[in-house]
Amino acid sequence: MFEIIIHGRGGQGAKTAAQLIVDTAIDKGKYIQAFPEYGPERTGAPMRTFARISDEPIKTYQPVTDPDAVIVIDPTLLDVVDVKTGITDKTVIIVNTTKSSEEIKKKIGFSGKLYTIDATGISIDMLGRNMPNTPVLGALIKVTKVIELQTLLDKIEGMFLKKIGPEKTKANIECVKKAYDDVKGG
Repeated sequence: MFEIIIHGRGGQGAKTAAQLIVDTAIDKGKYIQAFPEYGPERTGAPMRTFARISDEPIKTYQPVTDPDAVIVIDPTLLDVVDVKTGITDKTVIIVNTTKSSEEIKKKIGFSGKLYTIDATGISIDMLGRNMPNTPVLGALIKVTKVIELQTLLDKIEGMFLKKIGPEKTKANIECVKKAYDDVKGG
């Protein structure tokens, strides 16, 4: 089983990102789970979303406690939330930031695999607004190979086309591709 924790703030699309990950995996015959955990339910409040992908039926409904990947959508959470809770030396951390992976490793006291991506910058450039949730998925796929890039891009097209139109759908797809190409660290 591959388990993911996404740290974000209400309104940043962490729940949508988790749903995209698992919806893409289910199309490949995997068993999946995705569910959020909110503190105070308001825009801007810290929250976590959990996702699981497995070849076997998933029998737990508990929050993820030993993640294979941790995504931090909002880098200000590094000062508020212990994003290292439950991680092991095999956990991959992905942080949306303009800082280097070495700077973030030092800040949080982590020596494992940590990657950075300027998902905020990518989303502002390509979408015209700060929605880093789709770009971070490009980084996740690049560093973990948990799902295939093209499968995710197809899922985004299928989910977003009627909802936001062809221009914004294409922009989201380009965000994922750019993050896939630009993720740094290790």
